Amino acid sequence: MTPANGNRFEDFFADDAYVLLKNHLYNYLLRRHAVRKCLKSEIGELILEIGSGLSPMTEASAGIVYSEISFPALRTLKKKHGRGYFVVADATHLPFKAGSFSQVVCSEVLEHLPEDRPALHEIASAMKPEGTLILTFPHRRFYFAGDDRFVNHFRRYELREMEGNLKEAGLKTVEIQKVLGPLEKITMLSVISLIPFGDRFRKRKREGDGRSRQRASLSEFLVTLFGLLNHLYCVPVWLDARLTPRCLSSVLLIRAVRGIRI
Repeated sequence: MTPANGNRFEDFFADDAYVLLKNHLYNYLLRRHAVRKCLKSEIGELILEIGSGLSPMTEASAGIVYSEISFPALRTLKKKHGRGYFVVADATHLPFKAGSFSQVVCSEVLEHLPEDRPALHEIASAMKPEGTLILTFPHRRFYFAGDDRFVNHFRRYELREMEGNLKEAGLKTVEIQKVLGPLEKITMLSVISLIPFGDRFRKRKREGDGRSRQRASLSEFLVTLFGLLNHLYCVPVWLDARLTPRCLSSVLLIRAVRGIRI
Protein backbone atom coordinates (compact mmCIF):
# COMPACT_ATOMS: atom_id res chain seq x y z
CA MET A 1 0.00 0.00 0.00
CA THR A 2 1.26 3.47 -0.85
CA PRO A 3 1.88 5.72 2.13
CA ALA A 4 -0.16 8.85 2.41
CA ASN A 5 2.80 11.02 1.46
CA GLY A 6 4.08 8.64 -1.23
CA ASN A 7 3.62 8.81 -4.96
CA ARG A 8 0.80 6.61 -6.22
CA PHE A 9 2.65 6.27 -9.54
CA GLU A 10 5.42 4.28 -7.80
CA ASP A 11 2.86 1.46 -7.50
CA PHE A 12 2.17 1.66 -11.21
CA PHE A 13 5.78 1.66 -12.45
CA ALA A 14 6.04 -2.04 -11.53
CA ASP A 15 2.65 -2.86 -13.07
CA ASP A 16 2.97 -4.27 -16.60
CA ALA A 17 -0.60 -3.31 -17.49
CA TYR A 18 -0.01 0.32 -16.52
CA VAL A 19 3.25 0.46 -18.47
CA LEU A 20 1.46 -0.99 -21.50
CA LEU A 21 -1.56 1.33 -21.38
CA LYS A 22 -0.09 4.65 -20.22
CA ASN A 23 1.11 5.85 -23.62
CA HIS A 24 -2.32 5.30 -25.16
CA LEU A 25 -4.18 7.67 -22.81
CA TYR A 26 -6.00 10.45 -24.65
CA ASN A 27 -4.85 13.22 -22.29
CA TYR A 28 -1.22 12.10 -22.61
CA LEU A 29 -1.51 12.05 -26.41
CA LEU A 30 -2.93 15.58 -26.50
CA ARG A 31 -0.33 16.97 -24.08
CA ARG A 32 2.46 15.34 -26.06
CA HIS A 33 1.14 16.79 -29.32
CA ALA A 34 0.98 20.29 -27.84
CA VAL A 35 4.49 20.07 -26.37
CA ARG A 36 6.10 18.70 -29.53
CA LYS A 37 4.57 21.48 -31.62
CA CYS A 38 6.44 23.97 -29.43
CA LEU A 39 9.82 22.22 -29.57
CA LYS A 40 12.35 23.64 -32.00
CA SER A 41 14.75 21.49 -34.00
CA GLU A 42 18.23 22.57 -32.96
CA ILE A 43 21.19 20.52 -34.21
CA GLY A 44 23.81 19.88 -31.57
CA GLU A 45 21.75 21.33 -28.68
CA LEU A 46 20.67 19.42 -25.59
CA ILE A 47 17.05 19.22 -24.46
CA LEU A 48 16.17 18.42 -20.86
CA GLU A 49 12.91 16.73 -19.92
CA ILE A 50 12.05 17.03 -16.23
CA GLY A 51 9.98 14.25 -14.64
CA SER A 52 9.65 12.16 -17.79
CA GLY A 53 8.26 9.13 -15.94
CA LEU A 54 7.33 6.27 -18.25
CA SER A 55 5.79 8.54 -20.87
CA PRO A 56 8.07 11.36 -22.04
CA MET A 57 6.83 14.25 -24.11
CA THR A 58 9.91 14.25 -26.33
CA GLU A 59 10.88 11.78 -29.04
CA ALA A 60 13.76 9.40 -28.32
CA SER A 61 16.94 11.16 -29.43
CA ALA A 62 20.63 11.26 -28.63
CA GLY A 63 20.20 14.91 -27.65
CA ILE A 64 17.56 14.33 -24.96
CA VAL A 65 18.34 14.18 -21.24
CA TYR A 66 15.56 12.46 -19.28
CA SER A 67 15.51 13.48 -15.63
CA GLU A 68 13.25 11.61 -13.22
CA ILE A 69 13.27 11.03 -9.45
CA SER A 70 11.93 7.47 -9.74
CA PHE A 71 14.66 4.95 -10.53
CA PRO A 72 12.15 2.20 -11.53
CA ALA A 73 10.49 4.56 -14.01
CA LEU A 74 13.80 5.67 -15.52
CA ARG A 75 15.04 2.08 -15.76
CA THR A 76 11.88 1.09 -17.66
CA LEU A 77 12.12 4.14 -19.90
CA LYS A 78 15.76 3.41 -20.75
CA LYS A 79 14.83 -0.16 -21.65
CA LYS A 80 12.08 1.10 -23.97
CA HIS A 81 13.84 4.10 -25.57
CA GLY A 82 17.53 3.33 -25.38
CA ARG A 83 18.62 6.62 -26.96
CA GLY A 84 19.41 9.68 -24.88
CA TYR A 85 20.73 10.21 -21.37
CA PHE A 86 18.93 9.05 -18.23
CA VAL A 87 19.54 10.88 -14.95
CA VAL A 88 17.90 10.12 -11.61
CA ALA A 89 17.44 13.54 -10.02
CA ASP A 90 15.14 15.64 -7.86
CA ALA A 91 13.73 18.60 -9.79
CA THR A 92 14.56 20.88 -6.86
CA HIS A 93 18.25 19.85 -6.97
CA LEU A 94 19.23 19.34 -10.60
CA PRO A 95 22.79 18.03 -11.09
CA PHE A 96 23.48 19.96 -14.28
CA LYS A 97 25.93 22.71 -15.08
CA ALA A 98 24.36 26.16 -15.37
CA GLY A 99 23.39 27.11 -18.92
CA SER A 100 23.47 23.55 -20.28
CA PHE A 101 20.16 23.33 -22.15
CA SER A 102 18.61 25.31 -24.98
CA GLN A 103 15.15 23.82 -24.27
CA VAL A 104 13.55 22.31 -21.18
CA VAL A 105 10.27 20.38 -21.05
CA CYS A 106 8.41 20.15 -17.75
CA SER A 107 4.97 18.60 -18.23
CA GLU A 108 2.65 17.86 -15.28
CA VAL A 109 5.48 17.84 -12.74
CA LEU A 110 5.38 20.96 -10.54
CA GLU A 111 2.05 20.05 -8.97
CA HIS A 112 3.65 16.87 -7.56
CA LEU A 113 6.36 18.77 -5.69
CA PRO A 114 5.92 19.95 -2.08
CA GLU A 115 8.08 22.96 -3.00
CA ASP A 116 7.60 23.98 -6.62
CA ARG A 117 9.30 27.38 -6.80
CA PRO A 118 12.82 26.04 -6.08
CA ALA A 119 12.34 23.68 -9.00
CA LEU A 120 11.63 26.60 -11.35
CA HIS A 121 14.81 28.32 -10.17
CA GLU A 122 16.78 25.12 -10.81
CA ILE A 123 15.25 24.81 -14.28
CA ALA A 124 16.04 28.44 -15.12
CA SER A 125 19.63 27.97 -13.95
CA ALA A 126 20.06 24.90 -16.19
CA MET A 127 18.83 26.84 -19.24
CA LYS A 128 20.97 28.83 -21.61
CA PRO A 129 20.32 32.58 -21.83
CA GLU A 130 17.26 33.00 -24.07
CA GLY A 131 16.60 29.27 -23.77
CA THR A 132 13.01 28.03 -23.79
CA LEU A 133 10.90 26.28 -21.16
CA ILE A 134 7.81 24.39 -22.29
CA LEU A 135 5.61 23.87 -19.25
CA THR A 136 2.20 22.26 -18.82
CA PHE A 137 0.28 22.31 -15.55
CA PRO A 138 -3.20 21.62 -14.10
CA HIS A 139 -5.21 24.83 -14.16
CA ARG A 140 -7.79 26.32 -11.77
CA ARG A 141 -7.86 25.63 -8.06
CA PHE A 142 -11.60 25.01 -8.05
CA TYR A 143 -11.01 21.89 -10.18
CA PHE A 144 -8.99 20.24 -7.39
CA ALA A 145 -10.77 16.96 -6.61
CA GLY A 146 -10.40 13.22 -6.11
CA ASP A 147 -8.42 12.62 -9.30
CA ASP A 148 -5.82 15.16 -8.16
CA ARG A 149 -5.54 13.53 -4.76
CA PHE A 150 -5.27 10.08 -6.35
CA VAL A 151 -2.14 11.03 -8.30
CA ASN A 152 -0.72 13.00 -5.37
CA HIS A 153 -1.14 16.54 -6.65
CA PHE A 154 -0.30 19.11 -4.01
CA ARG A 155 -2.07 21.86 -5.89
CA ARG A 156 -3.56 23.21 -9.08
CA TYR A 157 -2.54 26.64 -10.38
CA GLU A 158 -4.12 29.90 -11.40
CA LEU A 159 -2.56 31.32 -14.56
CA ARG A 160 -1.41 34.58 -12.97
CA GLU A 161 0.13 32.61 -10.11
CA MET A 162 2.17 30.50 -12.52
CA GLU A 163 3.26 33.51 -14.54
CA GLY A 164 4.38 35.17 -11.31
CA ASN A 165 6.37 32.09 -10.27
CA LEU A 166 8.06 31.99 -13.66
CA LYS A 167 8.90 35.69 -13.52
CA GLU A 168 10.40 35.25 -10.07
CA ALA A 169 12.70 32.55 -11.50
CA GLY A 170 13.80 34.83 -14.35
CA LEU A 171 11.52 33.34 -17.00
CA LYS A 172 9.30 35.46 -19.23
CA THR A 173 6.01 34.03 -20.51
CA VAL A 174 5.81 34.46 -24.29
CA GLU A 175 2.96 32.09 -25.20
CA ILE A 176 -0.05 30.49 -23.48
CA GLN A 177 -2.02 27.60 -25.00
CA LYS A 178 -5.14 25.72 -23.97
CA VAL A 179 -4.39 21.99 -23.87
CA LEU A 180 -7.32 20.34 -22.10
CA GLY A 181 -10.76 21.54 -21.02
CA PRO A 182 -13.52 20.61 -18.57
CA LEU A 183 -14.43 17.43 -20.49
CA GLU A 184 -11.03 16.01 -19.57
CA LYS A 185 -11.64 16.82 -15.91
CA ILE A 186 -15.04 15.13 -15.93
CA THR A 187 -13.57 12.09 -17.69
CA MET A 188 -10.74 11.66 -15.20
CA LEU A 189 -13.10 11.94 -12.22
CA SER A 190 -15.19 9.18 -13.78
CA VAL A 191 -12.16 6.98 -14.49
CA ILE A 192 -10.80 7.33 -10.95
CA SER A 193 -14.16 6.28 -9.52
CA LEU A 194 -13.95 3.02 -11.52
CA ILE A 195 -10.43 2.03 -10.44
CA PRO A 196 -11.55 0.00 -7.37
CA PHE A 197 -13.64 -2.19 -9.70
CA GLY A 198 -10.63 -2.68 -11.97
CA ASP A 199 -8.47 -3.67 -9.00
CA ARG A 200 -10.98 -6.31 -7.98
CA PHE A 201 -11.15 -7.65 -11.55
CA ARG A 202 -7.35 -7.95 -11.76
CA LYS A 203 -7.25 -9.72 -8.40
CA ARG A 204 -9.76 -12.31 -9.59
CA LYS A 205 -7.79 -12.65 -12.82
CA ARG A 206 -4.60 -13.47 -10.89
CA GLU A 207 -6.53 -16.07 -8.92
CA GLY A 208 -7.78 -17.71 -12.13
CA ASP A 209 -7.20 -21.21 -13.41
CA GLY A 210 -3.90 -20.59 -15.24
CA ARG A 211 -5.15 -20.41 -18.84
CA SER A 212 -2.30 -18.04 -19.73
CA ARG A 213 -2.58 -18.28 -23.54
CA GLN A 214 -6.24 -17.26 -23.56
CA ARG A 215 -5.56 -14.44 -21.09
CA ALA A 216 -2.64 -13.18 -23.20
CA SER A 217 -4.82 -13.05 -26.33
CA LEU A 218 -7.58 -11.25 -24.45
CA SER A 219 -5.10 -8.77 -22.97
CA GLU A 220 -3.65 -8.00 -26.40
CA PHE A 221 -7.13 -7.38 -27.79
CA LEU A 222 -8.07 -5.13 -24.86
CA VAL A 223 -4.89 -3.05 -25.24
CA THR A 224 -5.59 -2.57 -28.95
CA LEU A 225 -9.19 -1.59 -28.20
CA PHE A 226 -8.07 0.76 -25.43
CA GLY A 227 -5.65 2.50 -27.77
CA LEU A 228 -8.23 2.87 -30.52
CA LEU A 229 -10.88 4.29 -28.19
CA ASN A 230 -8.42 6.77 -26.68
CA HIS A 231 -7.31 7.99 -30.11
CA LEU A 232 -10.95 8.50 -31.08
CA TYR A 233 -11.70 10.24 -27.79
CA CYS A 234 -8.92 12.73 -28.51
CA VAL A 235 -11.21 14.42 -31.03
CA PRO A 236 -14.02 15.57 -28.69
CA VAL A 237 -11.52 16.40 -25.92
CA TRP A 238 -9.43 18.50 -28.35
CA LEU A 239 -12.55 20.30 -29.59
CA ASP A 240 -13.66 20.92 -26.01
CA ALA A 241 -10.30 22.52 -25.19
CA ARG A 242 -10.43 24.71 -28.30
CA LEU A 243 -14.00 25.92 -27.72
CA THR A 244 -13.87 26.37 -23.95
CA PRO A 245 -12.78 29.78 -22.61
CA ARG A 246 -9.26 29.74 -21.21
CA CYS A 247 -10.58 30.49 -17.74
CA LEU A 248 -12.16 26.99 -17.73
CA SER A 249 -9.19 25.07 -19.17
CA SER A 250 -8.10 22.15 -16.99
CA VAL A 251 -4.54 22.08 -18.40
CA LEU A 252 -2.54 24.97 -19.87
CA LEU A 253 0.78 25.15 -21.68
CA ILE A 254 3.19 28.05 -21.20
CA ARG A 255 6.22 28.71 -23.34
CA ALA A 256 8.66 30.86 -21.39
CA VAL A 257 12.09 32.28 -22.22
CA ARG A 258 14.98 32.82 -19.86
CA GLY A 259 16.30 36.37 -19.70
CA ILE A 260 19.95 37.18 -20.26
CA ARG A 261 20.38 37.49 -16.52
CA ILE A 262 18.77 35.38 -13.80
